[in-house]
Amino acid sequence: MLVKEELNRYNRQMILPELGPAGQEKLKAAKILLIGAGGLGCPVLQYLAAAGVGTIGIVDDDVVELSNLHRQILYNHTDIGQPKVKMAAAKLQLLNPHVSFSAYHERFRADNAINICQDYDLVIDCSDNFTTRYLVNDTCVALGKTLIFGSILQFEGQVAVFNHQGSANYRDLYPAPPTENINCVEGGVIGILPGIIGLYMANEALKLITGIGEPLSGKLMTVNALNNTVMVFKIAAKKTAETAKPAPAKTDKAVQEIDSTTLDRWLETHADEVFLIDVREDYEHEENNIGGINLPLYGLTASLTAIPKHKKVVCYCQTGQRSKMAVQVLAGLYEGEVYSLKNGMA
Repeated sequence: MLVKEELNRYNRQMILPELGPAGQEKLKAAKILLIGAGGLGCPVLQYLAAAGVGTIGIVDDDVVELSNLHRQILYNHTDIGQPKVKMAAAKLQLLNPHVSFSAYHERFRADNAINICQDYDLVIDCSDNFTTRYLVNDTCVALGKTLIFGSILQFEGQVAVFNHQGSANYRDLYPAPPTENINCVEGGVIGILPGIIGLYMANEALKLITGIGEPLSGKLMTVNALNNTVMVFKIAAKKTAETAKPAPAKTDKAVQEIDSTTLDRWLETHADEVFLIDVREDYEHEENNIGGINLPLYGLTASLTAIPKHKKVVCYCQTGQRSKMAVQVLAGLYEGEVYSLKNGMA
């Protein structure tokens, strides 16, 4: 229920017939998680907080640096050396005391991804590296969460809405990371660009929460700030089977990992007691694998009957990231021991 001060605060957007009081109530009830409180995260956070999103989670393990300030204008020079999530939450609370903030001063990792994400309605990826982007995507697919994606480099930015009502996900657009990873540190970025792209991302969040307009679901929008071109491309969803949503189960247990030496020893001495699962996609398994069966992470919960009871289950992938997530998913669903192959096939 909106209080009198909120009615006055949000008056200018509530008079929009598309939004109205009902839309504002939806914003107040919404829970949104942001991964990254840097260039993209700052404008997204500022405008979602100002718009009245009721609960906002912020994940970032970084601290404010001088080189951030030309584009991350939520911070100032007195914040240098301080955790971004701490500074962001404090400043945003002053902006809107009616919003509740949860600050996660930690890196978004495979062993905490599901626990952090599962209580939020919507996830917004404002990260700046491919490892995190793929992990955020895979977590959202596993949990059935809609994901708003944004990226920036030099003068060009991208915005998309993934995994929304069966639409394409990030891996449908980019199946594998590029061989060369040029980021803002190496390639540079004009300071205004994250503001432009971040506002588009915030706008997508408001539309998705309130159910108005046409979101960028299954579409990729590119914006070039140097020549003022905006293009929108359609993205085809490559997966054919519906992704099963895992039963949310909070757990603080650390993911059990084994190294390749231990796995080799188990397979040599007690092979009949070990059950290997490759949680990568089928095309990855066909290209190269170390044995076992292929049960992709996206549909893992729908394949529980394929996993024999009373065996040591070892999940593996290319780097050990998706297999950690698989262990988290299986933790509350499988009675036996479940392990992740540390560092994966790599």
